[in-house]
Amino acid sequence: MTKPAERPTRPHFSSGPCAKRPGWTPQALNAALLGRSHRAKPGKAKLEQAIERTRKVLGVPADYRIGIVPASDTGAVEMALWSLLGPKPVDVLVWESFGNDWATDITKQLKLQDVRVLKAGYGALPDLTQVNPAHDTIFTWNGTTSGVRVPDGGWISDAREGLTICDATSAAFAQDLPWAKLDVVTFSWQKALGGEAAHGMLVLSPKAVARLESHKPAWPLPKIFRMTKDGKLNEGIFKGETINTPSMLCVEDYLDALTWAESIGGLRALMARADENLHVIDRWTKTAGWVDFLAKDPKTRSNTSVCLKIVDPWFTAKDAEGQAAAAKKIADLLDKEGVAHDIAAYRDAPPGLRIWCGATVENADVKALIPWLDWAWGQVKAS
Repeated sequence: MTKPAERPTRPHFSSGPCAKRPGWTPQALNAALLGRSHRAKPGKAKLEQAIERTRKVLGVPADYRIGIVPASDTGAVEMALWSLLGPKPVDVLVWESFGNDWATDITKQLKLQDVRVLKAGYGALPDLTQVNPAHDTIFTWNGTTSGVRVPDGGWISDAREGLTICDATSAAFAQDLPWAKLDVVTFSWQKALGGEAAHGMLVLSPKAVARLESHKPAWPLPKIFRMTKDGKLNEGIFKGETINTPSMLCVEDYLDALTWAESIGGLRALMARADENLHVIDRWTKTAGWVDFLAKDPKTRSNTSVCLKIVDPWFTAKDAEGQAAAAKKIADLLDKEGVAHDIAAYRDAPPGLRIWCGATVENADVKALIPWLDWAWGQVKAS
């Protein structure tokens, strides 16, 4: 095959950090509050603005707290696990690497005894009907490394006794989160809005706040995990008084991303852009012949971290090492050509490709990528 004539304008298909919003330039950061304390009035105002505009765009209920916390989504999840777990049995849903990380934290670090790990392999979901509403439940809404998401929140009981703790880092700003079903939600700036890394967002329902104020963990809590003071919620964390020093440059970048999201129509427009990008991949897989979605059920296919497996007999006849090498060659070819950066499957996932299709990726770029994928596959198979 000859090389396609058209190239994506932006070859940024990485699943984190993800593509910046369309039209972004460093000048978007000119208003950043640099050289000033984040605790000064202007700094705190910026942080409060980030919180309240997040609430508006995502439709977070008024009685839910939103905080900016250290260490990206991972930090936000860890804060929730170490601060909230203990009073009830725990169900952990695992179907990809990050869910497995949370299961490891709970069973091997916190060493909780009454834990069920409900597990499925890459490409599938665990049996959601097995979740016990009397238990605390930990799960990822969208499995970033498997491209498998929960289809909706119908499996979560409205009469649940336990908390639902949801890692939504590649779902927020791209998928519809049913807030009434969720007690703790975490995400980061560097995923669906393409913000800069290192900061996490932690959203708490009134029920989660009640747990924080009534439960004292049996283990020590580092300073960056502490959300209560004298048995009461530290409300300042959820009003822009961050536990540690945030990057005001990153805050400005997040505010810029929120401005763009608002300008195109908010959450519904963001979801529609991601859905349109997924549809391009979906139409292509139906005719390509050599590739398919890793997610077996179309209802569970991610519209952000789109994970693909190679189904051609030439590929499937290889051993695991040969498959990994062939898939890597495809990604390396496209990276070298400057048409798609960082699209190899996650290191723990089956060999294949992973293409970020969130709202900050232009639909025209996804369309332009498709012929290049076929070209790279042809090159590798013929080599």
